[in-house]
Amino acid sequence: MTRIGLVVNPVAGLGGRVGLGGTDGPRLRHRALALGAVPLAGERAAAALRELRPASRSRAPGAVVAGPGSPSGEPEVVTAAGAMGADSAAAAGLTARIVYVPPGEGETSAEDTVAAVRAIVGEGIDLLLFAGGDGTARDVLTALDGPHGPVLGVPTGVKMHSAVFGVSPRAAGEAAAAWLARSGSVRLRDAEVMDRDEDGLRDGRVTSRLHGWLPVPDLPARVQQRKTGSTAGAPDTVAGIAAEVAERVGDGLLALGPGGTTRAVAAALGAEISLTGVDVLALRPGRPARVVLRDAGETQLLAAGPHWIALSPIGGQGFLLGRGNQQISPRVLRAAGGRDRLLVLCTERKLAALAGRPLLLDTGDDTLDAELTGHLPVITGRRRTALYRLTT
Repeated sequence: MTRIGLVVNPVAGLGGRVGLGGTDGPRLRHRALALGAVPLAGERAAAALRELRPASRSRAPGAVVAGPGSPSGEPEVVTAAGAMGADSAAAAGLTARIVYVPPGEGETSAEDTVAAVRAIVGEGIDLLLFAGGDGTARDVLTALDGPHGPVLGVPTGVKMHSAVFGVSPRAAGEAAAAWLARSGSVRLRDAEVMDRDEDGLRDGRVTSRLHGWLPVPDLPARVQQRKTGSTAGAPDTVAGIAAEVAERVGDGLLALGPGGTTRAVAAALGAEISLTGVDVLALRPGRPARVVLRDAGETQLLAAGPHWIALSPIGGQGFLLGRGNQQISPRVLRAAGGRDRLLVLCTERKLAALAGRPLLLDTGDDTLDAELTGHLPVITGRRRTALYRLTT
């Protein structure tokens, strides 16, 4: 039977919707839970695993792609106990074999991830799936210090700058299924394991540091690119974007997602915002913008009342929603008015660097993703827009 390894970081992404960024360390985890954070990693891992079931891999009516040596086409999941993997396998309806039990009571650590990966890989697997963010990817890299097979990340963290993740949980499952089917067209590539450079962040720059490489299935439409650095753009370009935003919002509230472009636009409007959080500005014609909410979480954004939302895609990756801005949740987007109140800000140079690749969505809500999918205007300057495709 085909064997797939699975390791889940149960707290990955826990701080996203409550505005904490990452949740590395017990203190941040406890604070996130106290703020009402709900763990989502296990659910997103299960969504990926469901794509490994034959019914999910039908390419045409009656056509099922089955893995080698498995009459049913369903792989055995080799995993860790409880929330570290077995629960997700059960939720997906797949058979699991537990080879690691974390020693702690209810809490797991990076050391558990490393130990679980080593135990799972030691069983002989065809592919290792891990659910987490960049920190989890680094733990997997640490664990795999010898020869090993392909790896693929199910995106469940807050910041995912690495190129080892599927563009969504479902996409990760689709890529894993394609590899397990041994399609001759699916090859492996060495993908970068990146993590945010905290020294750069303290200096006011969002940059990433390379930690190594992991082999992943080479499926560009299903596996994300790494984050690349980008500049906010020339001052006149930023000023033009800011003027266009101010005209559209008028006298009202504007929630700005994280990033260098949005921060530069806020500065042009007369306000200073954070690099990695979601801030809300009050705009009034002829006056400098005023910050009314800083580092807001989902609850604060919902309580703010009607407002516009302005986002800029992540350089290199093209993600507009679902990476680093989980505070802007499906509930927040719907309350704001969906597509009609969403402003996409991007310089022409940054848009051109995507080389035609679409902007990406991973909100976790399939219905909302379908509503947002399609071509939408991107503000690139004063009275300047470009129609660009947005997809999952």
